[in-house]
Amino acid sequence: MTEQTLAERAVWRDTERCYRAVAARDSRFDGQFIMAVATTGIYCRPSCPASTPKQQNVRFYPTSAAAQANGFRACRRCLPDAVPGSPDWDIRADLAARAMRLISDGTVERDGVPGLARRLGYSERQLGRVLTAELGAGPLALARAHRAHSARLLIEMSGLPLTDVAFAAGFSSVRQFNETIREVFATTPSQLRAASLRRGRRKAEETPTGTRLSLRLPFRKPFDADGVLNFLADRAVPGVEHVTRDDSGVTGYGRTLRLAHGAGVVWLTAKDDHVRCDLRLTDLRDLSSAVARVRRLLDLDADPEAVTRVLGAAPALAPLVEAIPGIRVPGAVDGDELVLRALLSPAETASLADALGERVPSCDESLEGLTTLFPTAERVAGHGPERVAAVARALADGVSVHVGRDPAELRAELLELPGIDPRTADYVLMRVLGAPDVLLTGDPALRRGAAALGIADDEKTLAERGRAWQPWSSYAGMYLWRA
Repeated sequence: MTEQTLAERAVWRDTERCYRAVAARDSRFDGQFIMAVATTGIYCRPSCPASTPKQQNVRFYPTSAAAQANGFRACRRCLPDAVPGSPDWDIRADLAARAMRLISDGTVERDGVPGLARRLGYSERQLGRVLTAELGAGPLALARAHRAHSARLLIEMSGLPLTDVAFAAGFSSVRQFNETIREVFATTPSQLRAASLRRGRRKAEETPTGTRLSLRLPFRKPFDADGVLNFLADRAVPGVEHVTRDDSGVTGYGRTLRLAHGAGVVWLTAKDDHVRCDLRLTDLRDLSSAVARVRRLLDLDADPEAVTRVLGAAPALAPLVEAIPGIRVPGAVDGDELVLRALLSPAETASLADALGERVPSCDESLEGLTTLFPTAERVAGHGPERVAAVARALADGVSVHVGRDPAELRAELLELPGIDPRTADYVLMRVLGAPDVLLTGDPALRRGAAALGIADDEKTLAERGRAWQPWSSYAGMYLWRA
């Protein structure tokens, strides 16, 4: 992708378009850019209900970190950090987007900027130069903004002592925590908590096995919640995942999470304007990583209107696009797990998890059947079936499958592993990296859907027809599966 193409996709660079969105208080642009007001020193989301400032007083930035780096503080009325993430980080595969995905996953808090640069395969200096040019802030500033958002969640949604909140959010000291909260939110942590209590925010429940939090995860409407939850439910592994249903379909989906500092359990319920996310974490330092993985799993940062503009113009797909608005491409919470599951049948996957999976510490009935962590690649390599053990050994020995990988490089590495064909490699890219333009023409179910719609009945013809669906081929594939 050329620099010119990236610039064209960067909404925040089009000041006229951005100001029109602000004047209309258009929530579809929340998370796609930040509006800062020079006369007040405050930055807001585009749909902020406050009076629209004069155009000459407005500045636009790609991230909240860029606004903070230029001396602006967050609006306490519209909470500009509590919005869906930028769809750019899903669409783009360049260095800046891959870095943002890793920062959201908490890499800087765990491994520092050297660790982030190492996972991306760049020097710290080169990484800093690219991020500053593309996003208006370097990796430390981006991570700082991310920590501030995590801290606000813990301040408002938990009853933890503020000292514990500071370290759980990734700050190295209480002083750094206090200074950052004052600079970003123009208030102290204790005042922020007091305000949240006045608004009736519910505190988290402290348990002997960790902390429970209930969060609201925003998305851009429309959102095909039934479709993405049914996709996950149809592939659920007992013990690792659990589903509840009623006459209308899937009502809830939960799964266990293997996180950096301990096990986690998440339960998801779709609402009209958000997804309710009930989390139980062994260690609160894993909060931001858990939330980022859940958002990727449900593809909550997608831009459904951009998808509809392209796929709705395709005559064969248009009726489906109209009937099922806001379709999503389900992601994954763990790259190694998805690779191994892609090589096994559902029965084999369930058997593997039951035999080699680790029990979630102190399970109880309230966890809705979520008792088991999917086994690590190291464990499968040593004790799993031979036909996946070789792949598991490669994963354990250094083939990294994570959101910061370059798609072409990861695909080439996967194809060198035994049993992984191009269709499987592309499936991994689509779900782990959130790649939006992958059409699985080799998938029999997808081809049956294409044939049912009169699009094509063979792989070559489908690939040719699919060029009209770029750059949203992955979403077109979901429609074909549904057909």
